[in-house]
Amino acid sequence: MALVARLASAAIVVAAMSVATARAQQLDPKVVGFKLPDQIEWKTNPAGTNRSVVLQGDPSKPGPYAMLLQWLPGNMSRPHFHPNDRFFIVVSGTWWVGSGPEFKPDATVPMPAGSHVVHYAKGVHFDGAKSEPATILVWGEGPATSTPFAPSAPAK
Repeated sequence: MALVARLASAAIVVAAMSVATARAQQLDPKVVGFKLPDQIEWKTNPAGTNRSVVLQGDPSKPGPYAMLLQWLPGNMSRPHFHPNDRFFIVVSGTWWVGSGPEFKPDATVPMPAGSHVVHYAKGVHFDGAKSEPATILVWGEGPATSTPFAPSAPAK
């Protein structure tokens, strides 16, 4: 038992030294670019339903982009579609995803952290968060526009 306690104490000391050493190290910014979580500048959308930060590229222009999106609790998009495929990894929380032109939050499917999702170009869908925030990594080819789905007028 004493040996186990000494080994555990030694492991804690080594781990603390490793963290201190890692923090003392410098990365060459010409080689590695990074932002720690407290350096990421989230922007809340005007409706207050989600927050986002662009990590790479410009989603409003043609070309590749990557961003983090966080749906805030109780907020969901209405049926809409995008011109290009969009790819997602759920980073934390549960993201709720639905498909089709009718907005049915109770018919959404939970995507827990670690899930991979693809929204195919022009596929009508809706998504968001229910009781907890959901943070997702999204990437694709811009422009990343969103078009609300408008049902066709009934035939006369």
